[in-house]
Amino acid sequence: MKSSYFMALLTAAAILVPASPAGQSANPSSLTGLWDLTITTPGDIYPSWLDISENGGQPHVRIGGRVASVHPADQASMENGTLTFMSHEFLQHGVEPVIWEIHSKDGRLVGTQRRKDGTTGQIVGDPSPALDRPMPTGWSKPEPLFNGKDLTGWEPFVQEPGKSPVNHYVAQNGELVNQAPGANIKTSRKFNDFKLHIEYNCPNKGNSGIYLRGRYELQVEYEGEKPLNSLGSIYGFLAPSVALPPKPGQWESFDVTLVGRIVTVVRDGKTIIDREVIPGITGGALDSHEAEPGPIYIQGDHTGGMKYRNITISVPQA
Repeated sequence: MKSSYFMALLTAAAILVPASPAGQSANPSSLTGLWDLTITTPGDIYPSWLDISENGGQPHVRIGGRVASVHPADQASMENGTLTFMSHEFLQHGVEPVIWEIHSKDGRLVGTQRRKDGTTGQIVGDPSPALDRPMPTGWSKPEPLFNGKDLTGWEPFVQEPGKSPVNHYVAQNGELVNQAPGANIKTSRKFNDFKLHIEYNCPNKGNSGIYLRGRYELQVEYEGEKPLNSLGSIYGFLAPSVALPPKPGQWESFDVTLVGRIVTVVRDGKTIIDREVIPGITGGALDSHEAEPGPIYIQGDHTGGMKYRNITISVPQA
């Protein structure tokens, strides 16, 4: 995806036209763009993301849900300034159909979700920020995020409301080891732009992920190999440009540079994503506040046996 395409969508998102008179359909271009959402239900608050476009006057919607990969909506239609569509979301009780109704108000998206189980969610959305920042001219000396001895600087957490984190990450022999599926962990510190070095050892059928600013998942898995969900992808958005041989049970490395939305990923010394634009948050994001700094977070809720080591970060330096 090119930066010019992203900027065009952001510009369109900022131009919100009034709804059509009663009884007439409104042009979907009134909502076209990329949107960062916060959804509030009686028992939970969580992020989501929308890409709204049009073709021949008909709306098309892609959704970045609470978890899983970005996916298209069904039955999208526009009537009297309200966009309605259906998605299938991974929620606490499994996959459920969800009906969305949204419209523009004062430059924002507002609306509701209605689920099969009767839950109603309130939607508020803002245009996704461009995050158009120049590449730093210098970087600080790499600083360890994991000391190899204990979990100082890391916090366990789970994303489902009402559940206490059961952390199975431990420090062993200089390695960060997830002994069994359990809590995720995140750094206490938050970051804007950075260079991250991290080494990983993923078992066969293993599944984890490294979240950049807590919002964009760099996939770490040997469970499936669909390009957009494969090892080294930005989950659901950016596939590796080079297919490298799998090495389950062996140590490998990522070197990641993230400046604004521009990401470069080097796997074992080979560039697999080269200065590509991340369109929005991925499933599992901590929040949708893309303009804010965020932590590095590592998934721990899928499989045990994952190992990480030599985790360092550099930040821009004048």
